[in-house]
Amino acid sequence: MARFLAPEAFSAATEDLSLLPFNLERTGTNQYLVANMVGDFIRLTEDELNRLVDLRIRPGDGLYEKAYAAHLITGTNQTAQRQLLAARLRSRMSFLRQVTPLHIFVVTLRCEHSCPYCQVSRQSTDRSRFDMSEETAMRALDIAFASPSGRIKIEFQGGEPLLNFPMIRTIVEAAKARSGKKVDFVIASNLALLDDTVLDFCKANNILLSTSLDGPADLHNKNRPRPGGNSHKLAVAGIRAAREVLGPDRVGALMTTTEASLDRVDEIIDQYLQLGLDGIFLRPLSPFGFAVKTKQFQKYDANKWLNFYERGLRRVLEINRQGTPFREFYAALILTRMLSDRPIGYVDLRSPAGVGLGALVYNYDGSVFASDEGRMLAEAGDNAFRLGHVDHDTYKSLVLSDKLIDAVSSSLTQCAPECSTCVYESHCGADPVYHHATQGDALGIKPLSAFCARQKGIMGLLLDILENSPKDAAILRRWANA
Repeated sequence: MARFLAPEAFSAATEDLSLLPFNLERTGTNQYLVANMVGDFIRLTEDELNRLVDLRIRPGDGLYEKAYAAHLITGTNQTAQRQLLAARLRSRMSFLRQVTPLHIFVVTLRCEHSCPYCQVSRQSTDRSRFDMSEETAMRALDIAFASPSGRIKIEFQGGEPLLNFPMIRTIVEAAKARSGKKVDFVIASNLALLDDTVLDFCKANNILLSTSLDGPADLHNKNRPRPGGNSHKLAVAGIRAAREVLGPDRVGALMTTTEASLDRVDEIIDQYLQLGLDGIFLRPLSPFGFAVKTKQFQKYDANKWLNFYERGLRRVLEINRQGTPFREFYAALILTRMLSDRPIGYVDLRSPAGVGLGALVYNYDGSVFASDEGRMLAEAGDNAFRLGHVDHDTYKSLVLSDKLIDAVSSSLTQCAPECSTCVYESHCGADPVYHHATQGDALGIKPLSAFCARQKGIMGLLLDILENSPKDAAILRRWANA
């Protein structure tokens, strides 16, 4: 936790020193992990910590040099340390200058897959009333173009968005016809319906493809069933076709960890390597949609997933040591936070959280949500993160709505209970939608939070590798600088 001195703690010999804010956590019987206000870590013994807090240190003392370099102390009349910390904090928070760069268009809820962990409560393919209309799409586009960001990303989701490909085409053409913003496009698809028409359109409009790949055929087909039992075959064929037509860097894949995945991380990673993909995102289940209805979310806890994740990360590091560049993308995101002051776009690692500020979601029916997870909650009847509707709301009324302000206020790790004193606070986020879904409160009780347990577990693992495995540490540092 942050420590501040009472006036009586100063002695005549140390009147020229003062403490800067820091958090700490006991990691052993005689050891503490300490982080300054921008997340630089050092380890101190209990005696060193007590001497630091009491300011029983002087120039020439090894602890003095260590604490000064870590920005834990400064001269009472000096400003350089404080100015440096302020500059670094300003850089880390600079994502706030780019308000709402991501706009997600749910062009249909229809899907021909029936994944038991589906987060969005998809509908069968014959229910066209779950498609977005052109009128709704154009009103959503008006809101997206009203955001302050000079560059926005429009992502098409579903259901399976290619079931309403004509609407994707309409939105892309309308967005490109407007002036004033640079626009990037992504289609998140299972690729089962990918054909030459779609590929040619993506190539002509520089559209990225994002898909799901849960591992080898039997695992993927079990996790992502569809009529014919060929979801893996179609996903692999789609990835290969997209890489050939669009380029190797224009298609990416995500996996979701189910109970059946826990003992198969090596096979899952091998599948990604065989397809020539440059990395993998080891992702847990989320507590939304069918993942809750089918009880998939309850089939493993945070500790089981962290064991899965550590085995996967160490396998990925081994692959790199053998000469093949290959990243675990979530580790790369966290390492960017831990090893640099560059802001990142990933909303789960932001404070304040990215709900509304990082993205807006336009549902097929015109409802607007603060996040994709908030939209998923609404499909199950919980409208806590529904901000409004494209028919009667503007960009301004959405981002200034009471619901969004309350959610953002609840997501500030700098002042939230448990978060504000956590040694990993500088590198984490709060995820109010997750905590609302799992605990009924956007703030959440962090000691009971699987999100919190996973975040701390991953950061602790990365820190251990950085400190104790020089060859692997060099690989991790390259990921952070990529």
